Amino acid sequence: MKYSATQKAIGALIIANIIWGATAPILKVSLTNIPPFTLAFWRFFLGAGILLLFLRKRAAFPVTLHKDLHLLVFYALSGITINIIFFFLGLRLTYSINAPVIASGQPLLTMLLAILLLREKLQRKKVVGMLAGLAGMMVIILQPLLQTGLDSAFLGNFFLLLAAVAAVGQTIIGRAVLPKYDPVNFTFWACVIGFMSFLPLAIYEAGSIPALYTSLDWRGYLGIGYGALFSTAMAYGLFAWGLSKIPASDAQMFTYIDPVIGTILGSLLLHEPITKFFLLGTLFIFGGIFIAEGRIHYHPFHRLTHREITPPE
Repeated sequence: MKYSATQKAIGALIIANIIWGATAPILKVSLTNIPPFTLAFWRFFLGAGILLLFLRKRAAFPVTLHKDLHLLVFYALSGITINIIFFFLGLRLTYSINAPVIASGQPLLTMLLAILLLREKLQRKKVVGMLAGLAGMMVIILQPLLQTGLDSAFLGNFFLLLAAVAAVGQTIIGRAVLPKYDPVNFTFWACVIGFMSFLPLAIYEAGSIPALYTSLDWRGYLGIGYGALFSTAMAYGLFAWGLSKIPASDAQMFTYIDPVIGTILGSLLLHEPITKFFLLGTLFIFGGIFIAEGRIHYHPFHRLTHREITPPE
């Protein structure tokens, strides 16, 4: 028996989202020692280098990609540059456990954009589910405002929402273009655009922060190493490969793995509190997904146990 291409894609998306779920608490620790744009630059610079070693001759820029160059740029700017800028800025200001939960609302944001931009037909259950999920995101985002007033944590949650919107843009663009190309090669060139976009900001931080590199300790190196090897080279590559095999709407469903991993690590590593607002918001988000799609059962482990039997040759 062999796994089908769809099941392999599901496995790839599981691993990618487990890695990204652990990213928020790990990088929040790192950001106490290294500034955000320096971390972002080294993450994607080294991540691109790792992918280059893997690809070797296959890393050459495909001639046919010139016609979709604008999509590659938009893919990189939305999913890497804009997403990471707001993700890192938000992570410094609020709890790390909020990041994957807000990101898990991406299927609902995708649905909202499809309705607004693509004039997708409205269905009652999708509208109800979308409104419930968005209400859950608002509970988490507005929690600081309800408890302590307008403070940096509220701004951090808002930045995380903007990061999630940017990630939705990456998924929509990726689904349109990734099936045409080698997904790992495409990811490599997206990472090149990503680290180039962060280079001016990293240079600015190096010039404005005295002894930036001599003051790095294990926290900074942990963020660079984990970010480059796992969050970038491995996770982005697996995500792109998985996205090239299954629809974007299906790929988005795996984001609900992130908050499970992120909440466990955030609580254990950073001792972040799991508040009633957090639980209520999470319940609304996943309830909204269930109502809108009826596919909470569409979890990776369920699908992976239904293997297709490949007849012998």
